Amino acid sequence: MSNDVAYPVFRSPDPALALSTARRLMEFGRCEHSEVSAYAELSSVAEVRRMAKAMPKGWFRGASELEEFQGVPFEEQPALVVGVPAGGLPAEAAAFEGRLPVEWEIWDLPVDSVEDDFTAAIGPNVGLINWESLQWPDAPEAGFHGESKHAEVSLLFNTHTRELDGPTGDHTVLVHVRSAVFDGRQRNEPYAHWLAAQVGLTVIGPAQRC
Repeated sequence: MSNDVAYPVFRSPDPALALSTARRLMEFGRCEHSEVSAYAELSSVAEVRRMAKAMPKGWFRGASELEEFQGVPFEEQPALVVGVPAGGLPAEAAAFEGRLPVEWEIWDLPVDSVEDDFTAAIGPNVGLINWESLQWPDAPEAGFHGESKHAEVSLLFNTHTRELDGPTGDHTVLVHVRSAVFDGRQRNEPYAHWLAAQVGLTVIGPAQRC
């Protein structure tokens, strides 16, 4: 678990609107080294096949029980459990038995390289886009110094939490700041409010640990 907290600042049933809003917040902190990653949980073989066609550069990994392959050498575990590219997915539906949901993930890409296609492809599945290596500016009037280590923006699809609970019928934008608890209170919450306000948003819910 990282040492940051995320606050919801926008929620909409329209994924395109949620994406444009998340981008507005992300652009406020975007810098030269900013990156984007995306993740989805696919609950059926049909959704796996659809995602493989729509997002062929991602990596797919099937579910497994916690101790299912304990002691089994990595190279002897099923390829789907270890993780495969789209072209390595099993052709037989039976190979997915006990392996759903299948996770799809892609990491550390340039900003604006995957977001539109992923938003169009996510459909009913739970997932997220995460922009990281941002740079939040100083807010001297609020008493906060800028930060980069914990400066992120997340767009959650069909869920309200970073734990990907759900599904829900809408999509949520989160702003991340460094966690700083003092006397049981999160002293950086005002910074999250300040950041949201810079792009016309407001915090709409409690903090989530990340």
